[in-house]
Amino acid sequence: MSSQVRGGTRWKRFALVMVPSIAATAAVGVGLAQGALAASFSVSGQDFKVSADELVGQDLIQYGSVAQGATLGSDKKSYHPVTISGFSSAKITNMCQSLVTPVPGLGNITLQLRTGNKGRPAVAENLYLDVAELDADAKFDSLDIGVAVGDGSHKTKPVPGTVADGGLFSQRAKTATLTNVRQKAWATTAGTFTLPDLKLRLLSGDQPCYQDEK
Repeated sequence: MSSQVRGGTRWKRFALVMVPSIAATAAVGVGLAQGALAASFSVSGQDFKVSADELVGQDLIQYGSVAQGATLGSDKKSYHPVTISGFSSAKITNMCQSLVTPVPGLGNITLQLRTGNKGRPAVAENLYLDVAELDADAKFDSLDIGVAVGDGSHKTKPVPGTVADGGLFSQRAKTATLTNVRQKAWATTAGTFTLPDLKLRLLSGDQPCYQDEK
């Protein structure tokens, strides 16, 4: 089964990314409204952008949660609805990650990381992405929609502490292939992350991996 999905995520129209089902979206929204989804770990007060030509992930698990953390420039806590996408392994081609930070006296400074080109993709094991927005072309192999997140047959397990009720909605797939990826995220975790030909740069001004569509 394959599906192409485009869109963004906002508080007032929170949807489970990449799910080709209105019922699936409603299930996650109800979970959030009832406070049924636990926070993951404390995240920083800044989200970051990631782009890639292609991400091929094995043993996908995907479910809704809330990322809780700090607020930039304030001592208040922040809460962000996210879709957690977990893979037992993933290969990422031509990956770019960027974070734009305002620095007093200097203006915006962009931290930009690039890897996974020249025929050598970045490789991650036990990869989890806390995603706020995703635009991509998506293809799923052996897709199951509506599986309980606590179902023991998931090969990739949920992140400990991110699920308050094992009966909540999730989906899984043997393989997920995403192309032309444009993503905003609050966190990424991995057991191992191999980044060939890594290039990290501090750039003057606002130079993210991609510009938002107007």
